[in-house]
Amino acid sequence: MKVIVGFSRIFVGIFFIISGLIKLNDPIGFAFKLEEYFGPTVLDLPFFTPYALGISIFVVVFEVLLGIFLIIGYKPKFTVWSLFLMILFFTFLTFYSAYFDKVKDCGCFGDAMKMTPWQSFLKDLGLLALILIVFTQVKYIKPFFGKFATTIISLLSFIACLWFGYHVLMHLPAKDYRPYKIDSNIIDNMTVPEDAPKAVQEFTWVLELENGEQKEFVTNGPYPNVEGKYISHEVDIIKEGYEAPIHDFSIEKDGEDLTEAILLEDNLILVVAYNLEKAEANGLKAIKEATDKAIKNGYTVAGLTATGPEEVAEYKTAYNLNFDFYFCDETALKTIVRSNPGVLKVQKATIKQKLHFNDIDQLELPVVERKPEPKPEPVAVTNVLYYVDGELVTKEDVDMLSEDLIEKMEVVKDSTMLKEMNITNTDSIIKITLKQ
Repeated sequence: MKVIVGFSRIFVGIFFIISGLIKLNDPIGFAFKLEEYFGPTVLDLPFFTPYALGISIFVVVFEVLLGIFLIIGYKPKFTVWSLFLMILFFTFLTFYSAYFDKVKDCGCFGDAMKMTPWQSFLKDLGLLALILIVFTQVKYIKPFFGKFATTIISLLSFIACLWFGYHVLMHLPAKDYRPYKIDSNIIDNMTVPEDAPKAVQEFTWVLELENGEQKEFVTNGPYPNVEGKYISHEVDIIKEGYEAPIHDFSIEKDGEDLTEAILLEDNLILVVAYNLEKAEANGLKAIKEATDKAIKNGYTVAGLTATGPEEVAEYKTAYNLNFDFYFCDETALKTIVRSNPGVLKVQKATIKQKLHFNDIDQLELPVVERKPEPKPEPVAVTNVLYYVDGELVTKEDVDMLSEDLIEKMEVVKDSTMLKEMNITNTDSIIKITLKQ
């Protein structure tokens, strides 16, 4: 039994440390996941939503510390009780999400490893079994070090967790697992290969037959070849198809999709603020200084936000921002950079730098040659003479004439005829005869 308890103790401890550190690396991302759980479609606990970030930090720090406490043997009864209650809660949460199909990704390992709720539930069941072994055999958990050393290790671990959490909040995650990490190409990550596996779907159609009976017909997509009145249908995903790493990102303006046109710029600075009303004032001031320098040095600057156009206009005026904002999905913007606002330096859709507003002074902005503005196509100038009843008039005079007054209109464009009439520097003559 000692061997089994020892294995369970080390395995569970290491698991909790790794899982906790991955989430502590990105506490804002875990807070977004908690907001999803607190939402009306899952647990419907909206009063917790404003405290999601604080809860996120507490949970992940506690998770790491419990793993450390279990391994070193610090306060074993407190540790195993805490682990038992925590895994019970997580097991319930993942089962609820899986059974009722509420959350597609549990967020147990942040963006480092995607797990479906059912996979996460099975994982939690396995952990629950190991923790029950430790819980019932807590007498075998002995400290590896003396009481003083164990206390010091626990205290230092707590301080280190708080420092690391504060550091990534004030800057950016130390390790970026998202498809918007530095050196990734956004357009490439949006592309689905031609040979990518397709989703296998099953359609269940409910039709009302001629005799009034309602009957179900199952197909793999097409409408059933049956005479009857359509009632409803359901779609079941039998097998998931390939999904591009980035599948919810677009840049729009007035309903027009400008994603590729903007991303393929040579020297592009993207300002990301998923919600300008929640953006840090100091961050917007730092963005103002950085973007003014970027524009001066030849860069194209564009803002991405989910904020409405009227609010955008107010913030542009308030902070004197000299660039346009484009609409982008809020969830996508939250994924791109864990800073509101944040900034990206992009070259032909490839991310070269990504910075928190606290690190905006690290943005590299060497002077570049600005792409010349496209020259407008020359507009052909047409010289036209207008005559009304033989008298030369202006176009404005003609425009004021009512159609009811005009009996005949003749257009002379033939160059030979114009020469015979001794008229030069004119492309055509419009002769108008009025009704008597």
